[in-house]
Parts: sequence; structure tokens; C-alpha cells
Amino acid sequence: MLLSELVDLIKKGNSNFINSNIFEDLNIEDAASLDEADNNQISFLEENNILKEKLNQTKASAIITSDNNEIINTLEKLMISNIIVKNPRIAFAEVLNCLYKKINFKPGIHPSAVIDKTAIIGSDCYVGPNVYIGENTLIGSNNYILQGSSILGNVQIGDNNIIHPNCVIYENTILKNFCVINSNTVIGSEGFGFIPKDGKWVKMPQKGGVKIMSFVEIGTNCCVDRPAVGLTFIDEGTKLDNLVQIGHGVRIGKNCAFAAQVGIAGGAKIGDGVILAGQVGVNNRVKVGNNVVASSKCGIHTDIEEGRVISGFPAMNNKSWLRSSSIFKKLPELAKKLRQLDKK
Repeated sequence: MLLSELVDLIKKGNSNFINSNIFEDLNIEDAASLDEADNNQISFLEENNILKEKLNQTKASAIITSDNNEIINTLEKLMISNIIVKNPRIAFAEVLNCLYKKINFKPGIHPSAVIDKTAIIGSDCYVGPNVYIGENTLIGSNNYILQGSSILGNVQIGDNNIIHPNCVIYENTILKNFCVINSNTVIGSEGFGFIPKDGKWVKMPQKGGVKIMSFVEIGTNCCVDRPAVGLTFIDEGTKLDNLVQIGHGVRIGKNCAFAAQVGIAGGAKIGDGVILAGQVGVNNRVKVGNNVVASSKCGIHTDIEEGRVISGFPAMNNKSWLRSSSIFKKLPELAKKLRQLDKK
């Protein structure tokens, strides 16, 4: 695609186009990171990126960047075409979507798929090899259900969803529109419900369901459990990385982002816009307020007020954790001094 055509694409996008300087209207064949880009490739550079110090070494034919005079002047001296936007990362994402087209499966049902006679499948759906769709399941239009996935009974799926290979969606699950469920993920598995009695465990039947709203994306090898009664709920726009565990009866708000190996215990309530970094753990029935940010390996054992940035185990204010961490490193030295004082 010609660079000028990509500029037109970005103008229509969501990155807030400012200006462009095209020295040569080359055909852009590929995209790459700034330090690995070659001729006929496009890259992006944000003003706080350390790679800006190596601009004179890049071979990229064009760079998407922010409105930073230092970067723009350098690019002009190097005769590198540039596209100036408010948010280079969003513009680069739009370019990637344009350069790398997804595999387009033609609508139809593979002969090896097993579909219960009571299931209803909407128009323009693709149902791949060895897919199973159970009784009383309703599937809307323009869905892609890829090979090996199993959708059990009484499931409702809306429109324009992609269910990648080998997923399992259990009974009583509702999946709205424009969602992506990546490979080997299980939605609606039994919650971890057991009652201790006489040194043994009595199973609590898990008869509830899961409801996932629109524009949710769930990574590979995730588990979203159903509760004994009621629903586990994920609101619209929320994104889950790989290997995330959502316990039974959890309620998650809108536009949250959870990194890999996050674990949320049963009954927890997560507000809107919450960001949980890798390996964050949330205790059962804890309430996490809107727009909370928790750093990696944070242990959330009690309710957290909205807007807080937290770290540590157990979780505390991020600044307090940083101060505590710096002291922790000095503990051997401090202990030695205390012993010396005791001897005196």
C-alpha cells in the first residue's frame, strides 16, 4: 500500500491526525519496530521512547510519531517520511490492521461439525471442523467458531464474535457481540465450591451461568467459572490476557485490563477501568473501586477505594510500598547496627 494511502487511513482513524511529511510516496510492504525496520517498512515512535536516541540508525521508510519538535526535526534531516498524530500507538495499530488482513473464512458449516437439531445458527456464520454445538443453543449472525470448539446446551451467542480453536463454552453462558475468545479458554466451568464436613469436602452444585457483554476479549488458557446460583459477569470492553482465572460469582466492570496470571477469587467485585498487572491476586468478596491500578504480584486482601495505585503483598499505597522496598534492602545492614548497639 502506498504511504499516501496509509496517511488517508490514519486521517480517518482515532489517533488524532496532525500533519504528514512525505519525502517519497513508497509502497509500504510491512511494519516493524524502529530498531528492526528496513526499507519499505513503517514504524512508530513516541516522544518518551528511548529509541529516539537511535533515530539516525533506523532504515524505516516512514515513521508515525507525536508532535515533538526534536523528533520531527531529526526525521526531516534524515529525509524519513513522517506522520504526526496525537497517539502514535493507536495509529500504528490501525496500520497493522490494514497491512495484515485476517484470514477470511467463508460462511458455512464443516461436514464434521456436530450440531444438535434444536440449536439455531444465524446467517453468515462459519462453523469449523469438529465443532460441537449443543441443544437449545442460539447463535447470532457473522460468528466464527473455529475447529474443535465445544458449545454446550442453553448457550446464547450474539453477533460478530470469534471463538478460536478448542474453546469450551458451558451451559447457561451468554456472550454478547464483537467478542474474541482465544484458544483453549473455558467459559462457564464449575466454580470451586466445596463445603468442609467431618474432614471431607461436600460438593456445592454450581448451577449458575456466565454473562459476557460486548467487545470483551479473553486470551488463551483462561477460565471463567460459573457460580452455584446467579451469574459471573464481565462488562463490555474488558480485556483479559492469557492464563487469567475468574472465580465463581465475580463481577467485573467496563474497560478493565488484566495481565497474565491474574487470579480473582469468588464473589469479588471489580469496578470500571481497573488495571491489574501480572500475577495480581484478589481475595474472595473483595471490592475494588473504579480506575484502581495494581502493580505486578500485588495481593488485594481488603476493599480498595477507587482511583488508588497499589503495590505489594498485602496491597498498600504504591508510594508507601516503594519506600518500604527501599528499606527492606537495607534490613541486613540495619540489623547489624542494632546488634552493635545492643552490645554497647
